[in-house]
Amino acid sequence: MDVMANSELSKEKDEERNVARSEALVDRFLDAIWMERGLSQNTLGAYRADLMTLGRGLSERKTIDEADKADLLAFIAKRVESGAKPRSTARQLSSFRRFFRYIMREGLRDTDPTADIEMPRIGRSLPKTLSEDEVDALLSAPNTDEPLGHRDRAMLELLYATGLRVSELINLRQSQINFNQGVLRIVGKGDRERLIPLGDESQRWLRDFIDGPRMEILLERQTDYLFPTRRGDRMTRQAFWHIIKRYAEKAGIRKKLSPHSLRHAFATHLLNHGADLRVVQLLLGHSDLSTTQIYTHVARERLKDLHGEHHPRG
Repeated sequence: MDVMANSELSKEKDEERNVARSEALVDRFLDAIWMERGLSQNTLGAYRADLMTLGRGLSERKTIDEADKADLLAFIAKRVESGAKPRSTARQLSSFRRFFRYIMREGLRDTDPTADIEMPRIGRSLPKTLSEDEVDALLSAPNTDEPLGHRDRAMLELLYATGLRVSELINLRQSQINFNQGVLRIVGKGDRERLIPLGDESQRWLRDFIDGPRMEILLERQTDYLFPTRRGDRMTRQAFWHIIKRYAEKAGIRKKLSPHSLRHAFATHLLNHGADLRVVQLLLGHSDLSTTQIYTHVARERLKDLHGEHHPRG
C-alpha cells in the first residue's frame, strides 16, 4: 500500500513540476510577444488559456515544450469532438505556432511540431442581413413628399427588388430600363450582361420618380444617370452609403449595415420564400454558384417555415 501511495505521490509531484515548468515557459513567451507586438490583455489572456490547457493536458508525461505533432493533433481532435468551431480551433493552432517558434528561437528545441498541421478551413463570414420588417421600415423612412426623398425611396425599392450592386445602381441610366418588358438590363463585373425582372412595386416607384421628382431635381440640367444628386451629378458610392445610414437610423435599425445590406436581404428573402439557388445566382450576377451559396446558410433556418410569394416585393 505504501509503495502505491508513494508512486501516486511521486506522479503528482511530477505533474506539478511539469505544470509549473509549462507555466513558466508560457509566461516567458507572453512577456516576449507583449514586448514585441504590444498585444492587448485580452489577446494575451486567450493565448495563455490555450497554451495552459495544452500544458495541463500533457503534464502527466511531459512539459509543453516537449509536445510533438501527435500530442497537438490529439488535443485538437478532442476539442473538435467536444464541439469547438473551426474558427476557435484555428485560433488555438495559431497560438501554438507562435509559442513553438519562440521556443525554437530560444534554442529550447530544434523542430516545430505545428509545421505540418494544416489550419482548419474557415468559411466566409455570413453577410449581415435585414429581416423583412426591417426592410419595410427602411423603405418607408424617406419623406417622399420631397423630390430627393422620392428619389431615395425609388433607389431603395429598386435595390431591394433587384439585388443590384451599389455601383450598378448609381451608374444606372434610363436607357437600361424596359418598362414594356418589365426588365432592367445590367452590365456587371467582367462585362457580363444580365436581365433582371422588375416587380410591380419597384416599377411604380420608378415611373413616378421619372415623371415628376427627377425633373424637379434636375430643373434645366441634363444627365443620362437615372438618380441624379441635387447638383445634377452622378451620385457617389459614399453619398449613397450616407443616405442608407441616415434612413437606417431613422427607421430604428440598430444593426451594423453595409452598402450591400439590401442586396443581401434580396438574396436571403428570395431563398426564404423558396426561390431556386441558380435563379438567385443569375439575378445577382455571380459567375460562381459557390458565391451565391453563402446565402443559403443565412436562409436555411427559415426555409422550412415559409411559403408563398417568391419575393416580398415581386
